[in-house]
Amino acid sequence: MSLRTDEVDLFEAARDRLGAIAYRLLGSAAEAEDAVQEAFLRWQAADRDLVEVPEAWLTKVLTNLCLNQLTSARARRETYVGQWLPEPVLDGDPMLGPAETAEQRESVSLAMLRLMERLSPNERAVYVLHEAFGHTHREISEVLDITENGSQQLLSRARRHVAAGRVRAEVDRDAARELVEQFLAAAATGETEALVKLLAEDTMGIGDGGGRIPARKRPVLGALAVAKFLRGLFKPSEAKRAMIGGSPDVYPGLANGSPALLVVVDDRVVSVMALEVVDGRVAAVLNQANPDKLARATRQWAADGPHGEPLLAHW
Repeated sequence: MSLRTDEVDLFEAARDRLGAIAYRLLGSAAEAEDAVQEAFLRWQAADRDLVEVPEAWLTKVLTNLCLNQLTSARARRETYVGQWLPEPVLDGDPMLGPAETAEQRESVSLAMLRLMERLSPNERAVYVLHEAFGHTHREISEVLDITENGSQQLLSRARRHVAAGRVRAEVDRDAARELVEQFLAAAATGETEALVKLLAEDTMGIGDGGGRIPARKRPVLGALAVAKFLRGLFKPSEAKRAMIGGSPDVYPGLANGSPALLVVVDDRVVSVMALEVVDGRVAAVLNQANPDKLARATRQWAADGPHGEPLLAHW
């Protein structure tokens, strides 16, 4: 069934919001894009004269597509090579969605996306729709075909599951850049003691290469261990340059609201190293180097240029 111009416009007006919901549900920008496109096809095929509230209809369709995808995604992650990290999204990308409240900003952080992996698909859906997008339990019950009481119970369970690992931290742009500069200076020069001072005592380092780029199969734990690992990681070599396709430049940035180092080769983002900060210190170093998870970051990087001088050139 062909779409009228106003029906196309209606969907396009909802696209960014749908993408932001899908990204929080799936932890993958690429999969979120696919889910939104499938929702568009469902919209195109529907008898739209029977749709009373298009936004609610689209939210329900999109959410249920993501729930179906989550089931298969969990199976894939059981056989994933090495550590799994969410796909990072750079500052300014509409997929980050609303950011007016602390809850909305927290819901898209890489740390929270990792925590939400502990939730059942329905718990995750309720948590995202309620905490990040302000849906009432009545609205959620209609989206998921459950009772309002069931929605409340799912939210309660979801909050308990993420509470133990939740750390709320707000970092402004100036502080973020300063931290990134200090972090890179210490890591690139091999100043282990200086780097340790920037790290929380129980800090954790996780790298995701997806089997495409070498990465530790287990997290690195503790400030000294992470500092030593980073010292080796930032030591340049011809083998590393060959692996990523050239001599990279390293820029400061923000990924999912966290300070980040963006490693770029010929306008191609080859690594996003996000720094989760708590009380002024780095509590986690989350390094996404899987090329399959950096396509959107590369597009965003190209769209946002120019980027000024790198902190580290031709590393």
